[in-house]
Amino acid sequence: MSEALERQRVDKWLWAARFYKTRSLAAQAVEAGRARVNGERVKPSRELKPGDEVLVRVGELEWKVEVRAMAARRGPAPEAALLYVEAEESRIRRETMVAMRRSGPQTAVHDGRPTKRDRRVMERFRRGE
Repeated sequence: MSEALERQRVDKWLWAARFYKTRSLAAQAVEAGRARVNGERVKPSRELKPGDEVLVRVGELEWKVEVRAMAARRGPAPEAALLYVEAEESRIRRETMVAMRRSGPQTAVHDGRPTKRDRRVMERFRRGE
């Protein structure tokens, strides 16, 4: 991390902070509105400064972070984690979503075709009985 940088482009910072794998993906996310600065939709060229609040959505996960520092290059994950601090409610919500995803879908196990009895139950359900 470099202390000399005071401002940095949003797309470059999101890439350096490891929210997106490539800078072009970060730029596309900003253009699409999946990354907002201080609650506003911005262009990828918008400059960030320490203290700005960034809302980042990647898939169904969402981070609400405060910018702490800028990076001259993309470094390892422990170094990237020092660039921001995540809001507590954001962290809890994100961890809950991850836990729900890990638990997997709650689906019934089917062993082949339904029996005659199963078909009758399904038919009653469709009719609303």
